[in-house]
Parts: sequence; structure tokens; C-alpha cells
Amino acid sequence: MADLKMPNLNKNSDKFFFKKKLSLRRKSKRKLINESFLMLFISIFLIYINYLIPNKVLIFNNISNNFNNLLVNISNSIKYFYELFLVIFIIFSLLLSIILILGSFYRMLKIVKRKTRRFQFK
Repeated sequence: MADLKMPNLNKNSDKFFFKKKLSLRRKSKRKLINESFLMLFISIFLIYINYLIPNKVLIFNNISNNFNNLLVNISNSIKYFYELFLVIFIIFSLLLSIILILGSFYRMLKIVKRKTRRFQFK
């Protein structure tokens, strides 16, 4: 009975397990300003890249046609992969069957030679 431990009712619940390990420090104003300028620079850069892309309206108009072509290409690719894996399976199975046939003949030959040698020694 002395080995039993009483449950600790004052123990924190699991949802506050990492509460004391979080850093609650606030960022300095200088760091916040640096991050805001960095975000502003990245956004302007992305807008500039978008500006350089030609024929944006044509690209948006052809998006449904592009999706259809993509689906057709994916289905053709799946068909080609199926045929490729089928050829690989055929080659692998033929090689495996040849190895198994040669191994079986080799074992039969060893068994026949072993019995003939036993008869010769007696």
C-alpha cells in the first residue's frame, strides 16, 4: 500500500503544458518597421513581375482549354506508364522464370549426381 501514489490535484492541465516555454516578448519598433518594409518590397516586386507578363487577358481566357489539355495529357501519360510498367513486368518475370528453371535443373542434377556417387562408394 505504501507504493501507491496519490494523484496531484494541483497539476496544470495538458493544454497549458507549453505555456511557460513560450516567449512573450514583444518585438521592438525597429524590427517591426524592418519587417513592414520587407513585406512592402516583396509585394512591389511581385506586382512588377505580374506587370511584365504579356497577354494576361488571353491567358485568363484560355484557362479552361488549358485545363482540358492538361487532363488529356495526364490520361495519356497514365496510359504510357501502364504500358511501360507492363513491359518491365514482362521482362522481369521472364528473367525470374529463366533463373528459377535453371535453378531447378541444377538442383535435380545435384540430386542425381549425389545418388550415383553414393551407389559407387557402396
